Amino acid sequence: MADSRALQGRVALVTGGASGLGRATCVALAEAGAHVAIADIDPAGSEATSKLVADAGGSAEVVALDVTEDASRRAVVQQLFDVHGDAFDVLANVAGIDRPGYITDIDLADYQRVQAVNCEGPVFLTSEFMKRVQHLPEGRTADVVHIVSLSAITSGSGAIAYNGSKAGFLNATRCIQRELREKAVRGADGVERPFPCRVQAVIPAAMDTPMMEQWGIPAHLMMPPSAVAQMVRYLVTLHPAAFVPEMQIMPRLEPNFPR
Repeated sequence: MADSRALQGRVALVTGGASGLGRATCVALAEAGAHVAIADIDPAGSEATSKLVADAGGSAEVVALDVTEDASRRAVVQQLFDVHGDAFDVLANVAGIDRPGYITDIDLADYQRVQAVNCEGPVFLTSEFMKRVQHLPEGRTADVVHIVSLSAITSGSGAIAYNGSKAGFLNATRCIQRELREKAVRGADGVERPFPCRVQAVIPAAMDTPMMEQWGIPAHLMMPPSAVAQMVRYLVTLHPAAFVPEMQIMPRLEPNFPR
């Protein structure tokens, strides 16, 4: 596991930071030394996360972000680069929602909202982030971690919106990873170097978070979000020469999914 202060001096933006895995990720990254920007549309939840970070001896700030709104995405990225400069080099796309619905009764607005939060939003937030970090000094590597879901590679009834959005997000992540392997940037010295950012995906199964309450899975059959958050921390503290495209994380006991 990574050194306990391996993120010292780095600034990390975590979406969905007001609860669940987003909250656990904020705490895990702060404990490793990062200053964490807690991003969510729930200010009270974000403030509660900020207190948990402080209680753990970490550093955090709360930023208002609606990941589905282009103006909001641009404003938050601009704000953090204005305040923190090149120290802002970590992005964890954690925010996600689920709206159950079968093909005969699925609600269009719910479907579109799930797609916007789970796929479109993080893709375009990553785009804004990468436009800035492509100018990082030689020797620096920025990190993006995408929280996908085992639902991206499985299928089940009543979860068309969620499973579809996560499958799209996983394939989008693979496209981004390929582009980064092929893309070079030219430094001030005229020498081309690899794009200074890596994008890695975490693919967890069921976690004991508020989003999962609607499915009625017993808590002891799900992972605590802190277990997955530790994997996010691990990925962003890997040696810059290393790269984990996708990491699946399963509970030790297989839950009987009601989907």
